[in-house]
Amino acid sequence: MRKTREILRLVWSCNQSRRDTARTCGVGKSTVNATIHRAIAAGLSWPLPLDLDDEALEQRLYPPVVHPSSRKLSQPDWQALHDQLATKDKLSLMLLWQEYKEGAPTGYQYSQFCEIYRQWRKKLDLSMRQEHRGGEKFFVDYSGQTLPIVDASTGEIRQAQVFVGVMGGSNQTYVEATWTQSLPDWTGSHARAFAFLGAVPRCLVPDNLRSAVTKTCRYEPDLNPTYAELADHYGTAVVPARVRHPKDKAKVEGGVLIAQRFILASFRNRTFFSLAEANAAIRERLILLNNRPFRKLPGCRQSRFEEIDLPAMLPLPSMPYQYAQWKKARVHIDYHVELEGHFYSVPHRLVKEQMELRYTETIVECFYKGNRVASHPRSSVRGIHTTTTEHMPKAH
Repeated sequence: MRKTREILRLVWSCNQSRRDTARTCGVGKSTVNATIHRAIAAGLSWPLPLDLDDEALEQRLYPPVVHPSSRKLSQPDWQALHDQLATKDKLSLMLLWQEYKEGAPTGYQYSQFCEIYRQWRKKLDLSMRQEHRGGEKFFVDYSGQTLPIVDASTGEIRQAQVFVGVMGGSNQTYVEATWTQSLPDWTGSHARAFAFLGAVPRCLVPDNLRSAVTKTCRYEPDLNPTYAELADHYGTAVVPARVRHPKDKAKVEGGVLIAQRFILASFRNRTFFSLAEANAAIRERLILLNNRPFRKLPGCRQSRFEEIDLPAMLPLPSMPYQYAQWKKARVHIDYHVELEGHFYSVPHRLVKEQMELRYTETIVECFYKGNRVASHPRSSVRGIHTTTTEHMPKAH
């Protein structure tokens, strides 16, 4: 519209010929004539009204052509359709279009219906463009930024790690601080996250840290046995993100950034003296984060979680997961296996066989080819043998 205004100014205000105006503006003389005729037909004169912006001027000079056969088509509720696609498994746009056509037989055809929906979806926030089924994926990772905690007795500053989990469908976020990224803290954070959510997601998407994946592979990564046991206890699956593919876990990457800016940044002038104190402050900010309204979508993380994710998630088991470690050990000639300097008996027929030991703070279990063949109370006394009589040969 800048050149249009300049044409009107030169002809009407400066009394310049239309040929000279065309040369000055770099357009054809026919364009100048057409512009002047459209302005006269629209009832315009110079100077133009002050409240006439470029959009209004374009509407006055080039009004949309209304064809006699044109009709106003019934508009679907795109937000409701979008929510249904997020919550219902195996639901397609074809089925939604068929239901739409039943209520509006003269409405959009399928190809136009899909195109308009895609254009509408592009207007959503970038973090909401990905299509995640309700209750399906829980993305987990650690923040690169740590949280300093001061020892009140010595003044020593220790950096706590920050665990972040984000639900794919609703962006419901969980954050907590732990001392390390080791296996006990990693599995404990998962158990507490599930308790916070009140349900279990159907799939976990971790990064390839050692506490989750012992061997990275594009097709069949080897999961840490303890992490796999946690997933089995809660009835969920683990699908690690591919190496050097940050888009596989874009949800938690965004969640980490939000946690750093909304939670950790608010503690910049605050000093914590214990991990419990830090987690209590994190929980307060976390509740505010999950209840903060979205900018471009109705509701907030908490309301969308209750609407989309929670109904599709798995129920919590009756007992929370108890941390256990796994170790491979060879059976000695005296039908005992060694764990941290203590020796535990197994059936004597398994001498020289490879065993898998599962041990917690209170119990040691011995597995052979997936079957439990022995169980003993955990002992911390080194150099001593714990032997069950049934494991001994008759001659002994």
